[in-house]
Amino acid sequence: MTRTVIIAATLLLLIAAVGCTPSDRGLGHRLPQRTTYASPVPMAEADKVVGSTDEVDLVEQVSTYRRSYRRSLELLVTHYTVVGDNRKLGWAQEELRALDRMPQYRYIIDAQVMPADLRATTRIPAADEMYLDAVETQRQAEPIGILKDEELLRVALSKYNTLIRQYPNSDKIDDAAYRAARIYEYFKDYEIALLYYQRAYQWDPDTPYPARFYAASMLDRRLRRRGEALELYQEAVLREGDRYDEWKMYGERRIRELTTSDN
Repeated sequence: MTRTVIIAATLLLLIAAVGCTPSDRGLGHRLPQRTTYASPVPMAEADKVVGSTDEVDLVEQVSTYRRSYRRSLELLVTHYTVVGDNRKLGWAQEELRALDRMPQYRYIIDAQVMPADLRATTRIPAADEMYLDAVETQRQAEPIGILKDEELLRVALSKYNTLIRQYPNSDKIDDAAYRAARIYEYFKDYEIALLYYQRAYQWDPDTPYPARFYAASMLDRRLRRRGEALELYQEAVLREGDRYDEWKMYGERRIRELTTSDN
């Protein structure tokens, strides 16, 4: 009972952020003096979420609250920048940085990733066009020297996933999987990033990307699955080492370290 009350209280705090009205991201426009919030979600609705036993519903609620929480922190950063309250600005920025450092898992993983037995073999013009469009969206989201546009990154991610679902035999699915993995890694979604790196070389064993090295590093540094990482480093050195000198040196060093110690 105590646990349910605590969870309900936490959800209600997050729900309060959902209705926060959007404002101009530019710092040249002053925010309204009073922030307007939507009416709180009725207690019955909160109880329904807390009492739900459906995994999909619960995971979707977590995802929604995460986005609302981040958006509210971003609005606080903008507000305190405009009004010149450096003390509270520092608090909001630190909380936002802490959120960025926190792993955020998707929980439902296998259903989101196409199976390992696909083959990137067929040139399909429509898939090629979709891939180029996704790459351009990702490029716009990652301008040099400027913070990434996370909403655009999610749009690019959606386009890569759509390509894979709609054209599972396209010779671009390994490219899409690798680029999607990089985005998932940026969002600290390490488990699903690992799966996408793996799909890149499973779908095309000769993929031109260092997907094995990235997957091995993910297993090694992020997920602490060192035994699997060692085997994959060894495979990566053999399959990708000739194309990526720096990765090869790094992989060989980690192979020595993992073989001779518990690092």
